Amino acid sequence: MTSINWLEETNKRKEELIATTQQFLQIKSVLDPESAREGSPFGEGIRQALDFALGVCEKAGMTTKDVRGYAGHAEFGQGEELIGILSHVDVVPEGDGWSTPPYAAEIVDGRLVARGAIDDKGPTMAAIFAAKIVMELGLPLSKRVRFIFGTDEESSWQCVNTYFETEEMPTMGFTPDADFPLIYAEKGLTDLSLRQTLASFQSLGIPAAENVEAKLVSLQAGLRMNMVPDKAVATLVPIGLNSEAIAQNYRQHLDATGLKGKAEVQDGLVVLHMEGVSVHGMDPSKGVNAGTELIHFLRTLSLDERGAVFVGLADRYLHKQHYGEAIGIAHNDEEMGALTVNTGVIEYDEKQDALFRLNIRYPHSVAFEKWSAVLAERFSEGAFTLEVAEHLTPHRVDPNHPLVTTLQRVYTEQTGEEAGIIAIGGATYGRSLDVGVAFGPLFPGRPDSAHQRDEYIFVDDLIKATAIYAQAIYELAK
Repeated sequence: MTSINWLEETNKRKEELIATTQQFLQIKSVLDPESAREGSPFGEGIRQALDFALGVCEKAGMTTKDVRGYAGHAEFGQGEELIGILSHVDVVPEGDGWSTPPYAAEIVDGRLVARGAIDDKGPTMAAIFAAKIVMELGLPLSKRVRFIFGTDEESSWQCVNTYFETEEMPTMGFTPDADFPLIYAEKGLTDLSLRQTLASFQSLGIPAAENVEAKLVSLQAGLRMNMVPDKAVATLVPIGLNSEAIAQNYRQHLDATGLKGKAEVQDGLVVLHMEGVSVHGMDPSKGVNAGTELIHFLRTLSLDERGAVFVGLADRYLHKQHYGEAIGIAHNDEEMGALTVNTGVIEYDEKQDALFRLNIRYPHSVAFEKWSAVLAERFSEGAFTLEVAEHLTPHRVDPNHPLVTTLQRVYTEQTGEEAGIIAIGGATYGRSLDVGVAFGPLFPGRPDSAHQRDEYIFVDDLIKATAIYAQAIYELAK
């Protein structure tokens, strides 16, 4: 059979691919419990996005199935074995400060800019169009190919967990939701909370604080455990220091550190705002955590008993502690890299529970039980208890598995570059497959704009990825 020029085939469909991807990106598919109902467990926008993806597949001639709105799939080909391609239709909240509207999906300087452009709606559509190419060329396949679309990858993964309760596990597969050349190993991933109740704090029996300068009324930072908070706000009641003095101290602190923020005096209260830099929680050292930076300033004040315990613990164990050194859980692994700690959400209210919500990623060479016990012990000093919300164990596919070697070869043939393999701290849908890897769409050397303002994918990269996915689907399923 004559060899196929996959890039040429993709370029024939370029206009349709771009237009369809733009339509897909214009659906605001953010988790919305308000509009959740039966058949739309994560809200109306996500339901619309799932329907859109399934519709494109159905139009291409695939058979589709909706699994109660938690997930859906689209399949073509025939045979015993099943090749899975997993992607997700939900996106993280858009946040502020975009230079074009986040759901307009405009093309600016060769970049398609929208929330979800790179994570994961752009590459989802690239993979669907890749399959369309294989189908339209009428290539013979000996295996079935199934797209599986998840709907809450950005929050709790109920989608794939629910899906695999009733549906077939693919023989092997990939997710177009990370980096090229290929990710074969992923760290363990934990979302956990450290919670202090009023009663547990009182049980510490701390004597009344003397010479209190201010009382901490509330502090709030962050929206998601897997994002570094870019905004934090604290409210204080001035006691030994007047409100203007506290505000002035804070302004001097901002000047001295080069951080951004502001201090306001309202109705006898002092309200402090801190701005940070949000990045993905898998690499927290690349961001600036507004919450822990604000706490670092509060540590300079003499606070009420509970406020002082809260701020003291956080400053000691969480401020700029991206690898858990002060806690005593730092661990570096040659293959998978370092354990990382992201303080994604901080909540304090003088009348309610105090909370730190952490996202911790760890390599396969350190046991979850070992480091989590140390963390729990450290925070028990302040009467905090540890609650695990989500725990995914580390995932790894043998580098010699045909899935890995086939995708490496395809990548090299399409790009002319050597396809090394990577281990990461992120969680991709690759780990929800028994034998699964992550394959693209981010090319080496490209900055990763996922979860950031002005998220984008280069149009040329979208085209190139589609060609790679087309050959990959064919090679895995022929």
